[in-house]
Amino acid sequence: MPLLDSDRLFPVEDRSRGFAREIYDGIKDLPIISPHGHTDPAWFALNKNFADPAQLFVTPDHYVFRMFCSQGIDLASLGVPRADGGAVEQDPRKIWQIFADNFYLLRGTPSYIWLNHAFQEVFGLDTALNGETAREIYDHIESCLKTEAFKPRALYDRFNIEALSTTEMALDDLRHHKTIAESDWNGTVISAYRPDNVIDPEFEGFADNIAKLGELTGEDTTTWAGYLNAHRSRRAFFKDVGRVTSSDHGHPTARTEDFSPEVANALFQKALKGTCTADEADAFRGHMLTEMARMSLDDGLTLQIHAGAHRNHSAPMMAQFGRDKGFDVPSKTEFVNNLKPLLNAVGMNSELTVILFMLDETTQSRELAPLAGVYPALRLGPPWWFHDSFEGMKRFRENCTETAGFYNTVGFNDDTRAFCSIPARHDVARRVDAGYLATLVATGRLNVTEAHEVARDLTYNLVKKAYKL
Repeated sequence: MPLLDSDRLFPVEDRSRGFAREIYDGIKDLPIISPHGHTDPAWFALNKNFADPAQLFVTPDHYVFRMFCSQGIDLASLGVPRADGGAVEQDPRKIWQIFADNFYLLRGTPSYIWLNHAFQEVFGLDTALNGETAREIYDHIESCLKTEAFKPRALYDRFNIEALSTTEMALDDLRHHKTIAESDWNGTVISAYRPDNVIDPEFEGFADNIAKLGELTGEDTTTWAGYLNAHRSRRAFFKDVGRVTSSDHGHPTARTEDFSPEVANALFQKALKGTCTADEADAFRGHMLTEMARMSLDDGLTLQIHAGAHRNHSAPMMAQFGRDKGFDVPSKTEFVNNLKPLLNAVGMNSELTVILFMLDETTQSRELAPLAGVYPALRLGPPWWFHDSFEGMKRFRENCTETAGFYNTVGFNDDTRAFCSIPARHDVARRVDAGYLATLVATGRLNVTEAHEVARDLTYNLVKKAYKL
């Protein structure tokens, strides 16, 4: 019995479902553009076989282990590395058995569809994963992973990926991207410039990071001018070596500022000394978003703002396991007033592309769609993280389309660390868009020809334009 319903996520009413199938059929085989994510560039540079099923599906995927953690399962038992050097489970079969025994916990979540999609479409499985089938499925996946056909580059080609972006911090040497560029493989794997560790005064080791930034660029990063020049230098390096087309900024709030150089420098000096208040740190981050936008006008990088996550909510888990371990939680986020300084400075410039991602859904129709529906520089990113789901995508289209239209959005990106989820996530987005467009056709708001055109734009054309790919 197949793990997936062929009509999954389509409308239930027969007429609309028929339109949805037709629209989906026109886009389902288009190449995947993955313009923002967190897959490991070493996979594609070294092209080594994935170690085992647990390392592929469980240990790197915070969507999986955060749910298990909520049920009292220790992350160490799933092999998640500890930042404090503590012991973790090393036996992949034991990790897999825990995963299989508790797979039912993911029912109803996006991960359940993504994982079943990978099991069926990538590994050819039609047996449901549970505690009793764990060994059989592990053995099958393990045997596949040992072959040439399941190496990272082969899967990249099989998934029909046209371009994929990873994300590296500002101090990264980009060695793996250099290896990829110098290889004879024709896959397109690029980086994105993520400068949080040299922009956020509350980032651990901020002053040391700024000193390293100066060493890498030959700039005096104890001065405001030298600090800005160092960013320009690193952005140029990322463009040259990592072939980047975007920067990415993960800030707690959407606050922007446009201070005078004197005020900005005063905040910068306090940041270097570690004496900023929480509000001053937020103000500095906000000013740097405006500085990054101005730099984008010079070097052409698309600017992405991922705002509104309370990062590393659990102090004990942060101490034990470090960042990005499932304890980032959405928080209330205001955009209209917070973005005004940046928009007053550069928002009317159509040469700039600023992509906004949101975790506070209440802002979609009230704030974000009206902003993107008037400012030439603004575009709305797809539903992010906790809303990267059928219901989240559906609500996004319903909340934003009537005000922002389709063409002030940028298609879909998967934002994933789990490689095999990429085709699954893009398939979900294509099905949701097909279903939404089908309702517009069924209710007389679009004709079928227009729906096909919009579907192709949402799947392929808008993302290439927004990310300059």
